[in-house]
This record gives sequence, structure tokens and C-alpha cells, in this order.
Amino acid sequence: MNKKKILFIEDEIDQIVMVQTRLEGSGYEVIGAMDGEEGLKKVHEENPDLILLDLIIPKIDGFEVCRRLRGCPDTSNIPVIVITASGTRDVEGKCRAVGADEIIRKPYESTDLVSKIKALLREQSVK
Repeated sequence: MNKKKILFIEDEIDQIVMVQTRLEGSGYEVIGAMDGEEGLKKVHEENPDLILLDLIIPKIDGFEVCRRLRGCPDTSNIPVIVITASGTRDVEGKCRAVGADEIIRKPYESTDLVSKIKALLREQSVK
């Protein structure tokens, strides 16, 4: 069975390494991108099954990345989980408005992240 590929767009390398270690231990392949521009490029190069997206990233912020993913026929169906440290109450509404499937607030439990990923990938395979 092929490993599901996850693209993590996050500007903190330690976060990428931590999530990569955890998810690879759960049987996923993880690719990192350090900013929104690189993330959008890698989406088209790598064709990931799911995207983890930080909101506050250089060059193109997470809201705009998500908006562009949803606006492109090739990427509009890839599940997106936004991971954010934003404490603002309306951040979830804004994330949903640009097309995010799930929102996880930092700090979070890795088991919560893995269960959300599994659920979204299961939904995806049913579609």
C-alpha cells in the first residue's frame, strides 16, 4: 500500500521536524515547505493527499494559500487542516470561509492531529 503524502506548510523548522517524526511513525510521508510560495509550488510538484497549513507564514499567508488551493481545479479537493496559534475568536470562521476542512489550535496533541488526518483521508477515499 502506498503511503499517504502530507504537505506541511510551516515556517518553523522544529515544528516541521516534530510533526514529520510523529506522522512518519504513523505511516505517512511528510514533505515540508517553509513559506506560502514554496508550499503552493510543492502542492503541484508533489500532489499531496492532505495539506497541513500554518496561517502565519512568510511570502503568502495561510489564508491566501488556502484560497488559491480552493480556486484551482487541480487542488480544490485536497483536504486542508489549518494549524494556528491565533487566539482570535473569529479565526475559525475565516479559515472555513477560505475553505479549510479542519482547524487545530496550537498547542495541540499529536493524537488529535493524527485522528483528524485519518478522518479526512477516509472521507477523501469515499468521494
